[in-house]
Amino acid sequence: MKTTRLSIFPLPGALLFPRMHLPLHIFEPRYRAMVSDAMARDRRIGMIQPRPRDTGADKAGRKDGPPLFEIGCVGKIGEFEASEDGRYNLVLEGVALFRVVRELDVTTPFRQIEAELLPLAAEPEMLSLSRRSLLETESRAFADAQGYAVDWEAVTRLDDEALVNGIAQIAPFDVAAKQALLESPDIEDRAELIIQLMHFFGRHDGEDSVTLQ
Repeated sequence: MKTTRLSIFPLPGALLFPRMHLPLHIFEPRYRAMVSDAMARDRRIGMIQPRPRDTGADKAGRKDGPPLFEIGCVGKIGEFEASEDGRYNLVLEGVALFRVVRELDVTTPFRQIEAELLPLAAEPEMLSLSRRSLLETESRAFADAQGYAVDWEAVTRLDDEALVNGIAQIAPFDVAAKQALLESPDIEDRAELIIQLMHFFGRHDGEDSVTLQ
């Protein structure tokens, strides 16, 4: 098993997929240090969600930070802007999913892991026509119910992978649901799970919300 060293940005609710983009505003000192370090080396950052603390620690946890889920995504810093007060605005470009092997004992203010990069298909995955049609229909209904303004003409021009992974990144699902989407084995399964989650969260909102945590 070939592994790599990654600096990680544990951020609940923030997903990144290969071939997708994630804008970030970096203001905490430890993550500003992480970005500076990444820019001086290979521009890579590992995006990963922390586990809710009540789910128990796993092999990726440590005393001075919440435990982590096992799967995240490597992002390469593309667009980059530094402000006068030391903050950064950047866009990560998804490179590959990774699996946490172990967390490293480091002196840096940001956490680092040893990770195994997971294989990535050379070409974007495709949906069946029926699944694509159902996903678009359900997405429109969900967006209307939530009061979201969406440029549906632009949505219809997206390829299947960009559509599915884009919804997974921006949809207002909880941490556990987001992680389930990230770990879906293929685009068909991810699209089906999105549809199920839209039904679930569409029926359970407001103060009586039900989550998957």
